[in-house]
Amino acid sequence: MLSLKNGLLLQSPLKTLSFLVFQLLLLHSCRGQSLLIGPSQPIVANVGGDIILPCQLEPGMDVFDMTLEWTRPDLSPEFVHVRRAGQHIAVTKHPSYKARTFMFIDELRHGNCSLKLTDVKPSDAGRYQCYIPKLSVESFVDLVVGKWTHSVSTVWCGSHPEKN
Repeated sequence: MLSLKNGLLLQSPLKTLSFLVFQLLLLHSCRGQSLLIGPSQPIVANVGGDIILPCQLEPGMDVFDMTLEWTRPDLSPEFVHVRRAGQHIAVTKHPSYKARTFMFIDELRHGNCSLKLTDVKPSDAGRYQCYIPKLSVESFVDLVVGKWTHSVSTVWCGSHPEKN
């Protein structure tokens, strides 16, 4: 019901409530969700080398004190690296990853949840999940492991440089 009082238009309580609910829904949907961004292609590692499994929270925010979980669902226990309340939790970690996983502590303040894996083994190949329970966001990284040797071959265009 609409009425005019002192030059102001008054609306019914139901219409006002509907408008407020609409505004709250609009605010919630425009606020944006956090996303964990990982690589679109598999990460390739050489046996014995070190590799970084990328995982970035967008928009960046401080996740230092949040629970962060890196898992491999095909393992038991599935935990590769876990942080809770700003501390690395080694008790729940799969034994094959003991003393081989590291997070960039200073970068956690900017949403960088990437994991460094050292001394890569063939058994490290697989699908990894980066997960932040508080935000209900996850990202996946596929790791391919092989043993490649690096050889450099030189290709000359035109005449050989020593013959000029």
